[in-house]
Amino acid sequence: MLTFFARHRIPTLTALILIMLWLMFTYLSPQTFLHLRIYTSFMSTIPFTAMLAFALTLLIIAREIDMSFPSVVALGGYVFAALFKATQSPFIALMGAITAGVLCGMLNGCLVVIFRIPSIITTIGTQFFLGGLTTVLADGIAISMPEIRQTNLHTLMVGRIADVIPAQMLWACALLLVLWLILAWHVFGDNVNFIGDSPKAAEMMGVPVERTRMLLFMQMGAISALVGAFVSIEMSSWWPNQGQGYMLLVFASVFIGGTSVLGGRGTLMGTLFGACIIGILEAGIISAGLAGFWTRLIYGVIILLSLVVHSILLKQHSGSLSRLFSSR
Repeated sequence: MLTFFARHRIPTLTALILIMLWLMFTYLSPQTFLHLRIYTSFMSTIPFTAMLAFALTLLIIAREIDMSFPSVVALGGYVFAALFKATQSPFIALMGAITAGVLCGMLNGCLVVIFRIPSIITTIGTQFFLGGLTTVLADGIAISMPEIRQTNLHTLMVGRIADVIPAQMLWACALLLVLWLILAWHVFGDNVNFIGDSPKAAEMMGVPVERTRMLLFMQMGAISALVGAFVSIEMSSWWPNQGQGYMLLVFASVFIGGTSVLGGRGTLMGTLFGACIIGILEAGIISAGLAGFWTRLIYGVIILLSLVVHSILLKQHSGSLSRLFSSR
């Protein structure tokens, strides 16, 4: 048991933070956190943040980053809504949205891999470009599609199982399982970890560094567009700034979950627990009697405390401290 906790101390710590927050919120607001309704709400919203965070975790492990995914969420949702209105086929619309996401990922990947532009600069630029393109294509007008609720795809993707469990939670769990299997057992996952440890060493070992980076950006684009379709189906509508609320939530989920901002280390289970922490915070803060504007402050406190504790557990601070005291 001790060996297990030693090997998985980061996701274990994040899980303990989640449990402590849940206990605190349950104590402060039992009428909310002891009722099934709040958990149905959590299971309908957290999966969207979690799916984006899973994809981003792999990218950050490989020392890359994607700032454009909120715009890809909006573009994917728009392509889904527009194709559905034009064809009345939800499956054609879904395939079109995912294809659009893959193309966005290819754009990011080409700029990073071929033109050697740092990914943070690349994706800041494509965030503005793709966001502006989506707004122009939609003429800044939202798209309503109430008829999507009558389709099988709505039931399959966001329907309520036994009127309690939203289907998107199961899709998020399935994506988590697939990405975990890839990261832990597939050669592609080994390549991602090798690149995160040292891109130059990975290239010398024969790892296809450029192809792996390209595929990572493509999967980030595909999953972002898929989330855009999920949100459009759940809400039965699309709006131009659909993805803009996810940036802080997704990055907070990834870093609270223990993924290093410098790459080379990260866990999908930690990211899952991080997404759950972020997902329950706002409801817990409001139900505890605090004003909603406390949310960002408490997000920041939890993120900073998590990063410090993760750093202590991984003994990243020892070298800095020894240098500090030796200089004195």
